Amino acid sequence: MTDRKLRIGITCYPTYGGSGVIATEIGMGMAKRGHRVHFICSDVPRRLDRFTENIFFHEVETHEYPLFPFPHYDLALASKMVEVATYEKLDLLHVHYAVPHATSAYLARQILGRGAPKIITTLHGTDITLVGHERGYLPITRFSITQSTAVTAPSMFLKHATYDKLNVPTDFPIEVIPNFVDTSVFKPIEGPSQKFLKHCAACKEKEPVLTHISNFRPVKRVEDVVRVFEIVQREIPCGLVFVGDGPTRYNAEALVRELGLEQRVCFLGKQESIAEVLQGSTVFLLPSKNESFGLAALEAMSCGVPVVASKAEGLPEVVLHGETGFLSEVGDVSDMAANVLRLLREPALYRKLSHAGRKLAVEKYEFEKLMTRYEEYYFQVLGL
Repeated sequence: MTDRKLRIGITCYPTYGGSGVIATEIGMGMAKRGHRVHFICSDVPRRLDRFTENIFFHEVETHEYPLFPFPHYDLALASKMVEVATYEKLDLLHVHYAVPHATSAYLARQILGRGAPKIITTLHGTDITLVGHERGYLPITRFSITQSTAVTAPSMFLKHATYDKLNVPTDFPIEVIPNFVDTSVFKPIEGPSQKFLKHCAACKEKEPVLTHISNFRPVKRVEDVVRVFEIVQREIPCGLVFVGDGPTRYNAEALVRELGLEQRVCFLGKQESIAEVLQGSTVFLLPSKNESFGLAALEAMSCGVPVVASKAEGLPEVVLHGETGFLSEVGDVSDMAANVLRLLREPALYRKLSHAGRKLAVEKYEFEKLMTRYEEYYFQVLGL
């Protein structure tokens, strides 16, 4: 592998979702290795430290125009990509999500012509579910993927779903590079997190804490989290913590009130210190309907927290049933609750799964190992 330093453009949604986290961490990891990284986004990504050496941010601004019923983010993004690629002499654009980011990158490359940067598109799952709900997006999604120089996916599930659901030719290569976790930050601690307990009145010292972290979209099935907790707390006193925000948070809060659980459930909203929350947790719940990877589950495992989740899509590749957690059919609240109770009642089993989850995170998903893999892939795509 060459020691040449690259000029990399990264585009992602600046949200709390897993795709934004992964894109931001890749950029910061590459910057620490001496590459110049230019984030081209509508806002500063949530986990981005703008004062890191070799990190630059370029805002994509949309403008209203009388003829357009809505601002055109995709066109504004393509124009900004052209500008940054021209003046910063980018080697490649690494975009997260096919639509519209890979679409905008394709348009930018057509404008730039010879010498345009290579395009690497990383799929995150919503690329597939978008087409599932809106078939009209199929042609542009498939085109944007196949016109990329290279494509990656975080799981084998998503790779095969791209072939099956988008009718992408199976001879079109998709590189599986799993998501990752900084195991030096997401790590077990001795005893309960006192800082965490202080900020969550529903959590009592020496009582188990169940946790759910997400963007509260319908696919996350947050009401199932409440129903699992309601069954568990009847048997063992415990607390429930929600982290994040989104469209179904109101439904979860309403169900908590309906079941009379207000004193045992805490909604923390969006939080920056996710590791501290997980370090104060006993079991992590993820009953999603769709989950191409499950980054939050991996972060929990890295903290030594067993995961009770659904068998949805890519989750079985991350959460190993009976080894690092337990998996149930989507919507099977009773089975999930039984698995939580089993973990809380069998200390030896809990310790076994806790240690195995941490070991798997360190051996397979450790941040620096996967940064090396991405760096090697960049050079491979560029033919260096």
